[in-house]
Amino acid sequence: MTRTSTPEKAAQAETMCEVSDKAHQRLYDVALNRRTLLCSLGTGAVALGAIALPARDARADDDLLVVPDARSVLSRDNRVLESFRYRVGAATLAAGRPLFTHQSNGEEEDYPGFIANYSKALPHDELGLVDPSAYRSLLKALRTGRNRDFDKIELGLGRRLTSAQAGLAFDLEGCDSHHTTFPPAPRMDGPEHSGEAVELYWMALCRDVPFSDFSRSSLVSQAADDLNRLSDYRGRKTAGSVSPTTIFRGLESGCEDGPFVSQFLYRDVPYGAQRILQRCVTAQPGIDYMTDHASWLNVQNGADPRGTDVLDPFPRYLRNFRDLATWVHNDALYQAYLNACLILFGLGAPFKPGIPSVVSRSCEGFVDWGPPHLLALVCEVSTRALKVVWFHKWFVHRRMRPEAFGGLVHNYLTGAARYPIDPEVLSSAAVDAVRRKHGTFFLPQAFPEGSPTHPSYGSGHATVAGACVTILKAWFDESWVLPDPVEPSADGTVPLPYTGPALTVGGELQKLAANIAIGRNAAGIHWLTDYHRSLRLGEYVAQTILEEQKASYNQSPTFQFTSFDGNEVTI
Repeated sequence: MTRTSTPEKAAQAETMCEVSDKAHQRLYDVALNRRTLLCSLGTGAVALGAIALPARDARADDDLLVVPDARSVLSRDNRVLESFRYRVGAATLAAGRPLFTHQSNGEEEDYPGFIANYSKALPHDELGLVDPSAYRSLLKALRTGRNRDFDKIELGLGRRLTSAQAGLAFDLEGCDSHHTTFPPAPRMDGPEHSGEAVELYWMALCRDVPFSDFSRSSLVSQAADDLNRLSDYRGRKTAGSVSPTTIFRGLESGCEDGPFVSQFLYRDVPYGAQRILQRCVTAQPGIDYMTDHASWLNVQNGADPRGTDVLDPFPRYLRNFRDLATWVHNDALYQAYLNACLILFGLGAPFKPGIPSVVSRSCEGFVDWGPPHLLALVCEVSTRALKVVWFHKWFVHRRMRPEAFGGLVHNYLTGAARYPIDPEVLSSAAVDAVRRKHGTFFLPQAFPEGSPTHPSYGSGHATVAGACVTILKAWFDESWVLPDPVEPSADGTVPLPYTGPALTVGGELQKLAANIAIGRNAAGIHWLTDYHRSLRLGEYVAQTILEEQKASYNQSPTFQFTSFDGNEVTI
């Protein structure tokens, strides 16, 4: 086998990132409307050996004004054939999206013993290295796609793998999972990976520091100094440097403004006849998990200590990373975005002018272009996003979880083994601070069971965040200023007025997506690129669904939103 050197692989990964961004950006330029979809693809029926599709009557719109009989409308439109033509058109649109060659970062082939790949819940040796036979049983199932081969995967202590076949599912709306691109993950022998790992060690150390105290915390200041010494850290920076005032914030526009946490995680939620206060169950401070060899190895082998968290008896507003991690440990996956939608409806936030119910002189939105339409779509898009990212998780990248990498760091620094780890993480002040606190080099986990039982890259939470927030940005006026913003008291028991710069719908929605994704990082179970790139993947999934939604209604909507990268997108 011909092997590629590390610098060359790093260059390939950069190229894949650029190709991914450009490919998805090209697809944002697709303009689709109902009549184009129905009329321009008439040959699709012939290609299917089918039926002659009648031409549309040029006087159709006038006829609607003078023929009120519904039977006449259905007959004139030839509803069965028009429905068939729409479905052929949507399928043709989907088939025309690029089919990418999917590429991992090569660690699975380069390193013996699969040391840099996901293997949790399979059996491991005393150092935490996966049983090669068990890992090959996983690879066989992923290669054949047969149910019986998935049932033969060799597990450890009983915890099962999560939805390993979901990436093989098809969808009837939006892009197919294989028609998306996701660049290779950073390799553990490179400095970008070290930057991501050091960030996670510092997030673990700073879990109990209130966000409002970041600018004056000596611990957060040490974290900023340590991250600044790294050669390839790609987190949030101010004027080229990591700053205690913006450290660990999202990379998207709006994340740098106001409180660390989005207003959509603080404001009461008008939930029909109920009103929900967003005070949450949180975890007791100072308690981390999997910091000793025995518990760490037990979890890698598939032990399941879920439900043994030590919780705070008082509900609180989110005030630190431990609170945020507990929120994303227990949320229903689209919960934050459903809440955001309900909050915006409750505030009377305006829709964008391209939504048909805004410009109609005679009809208001309900089933179409009103609250039921949007609330259902926010939930609907999440399952499409999950199928897409699960394909990349299992069938392409199989990236290790941060907790597994923490085991490699521990083994290396205790002299138990040697691995091709980039040295910047090994010499980090964060890793040494963890040793002083816990006596080991394992990455402290916020959850007793550590990560879920599926690979790290990309992040399911982040992909769903990207998809759901994109739907909301396409509907609501992103420039609208949220009234009466709040931030929590130091103990998280009450909301207090926030008096800083104005906070907009668009900025706080982007912050919401980043909060949820970064909350998983702060728990110790995801990486920076898992969050950052997965938001963009979810955004693309939502965009393809909006293309087909646009074509399926009688009106002619125009969707517009600002992408996570700051581009103006029009569909």
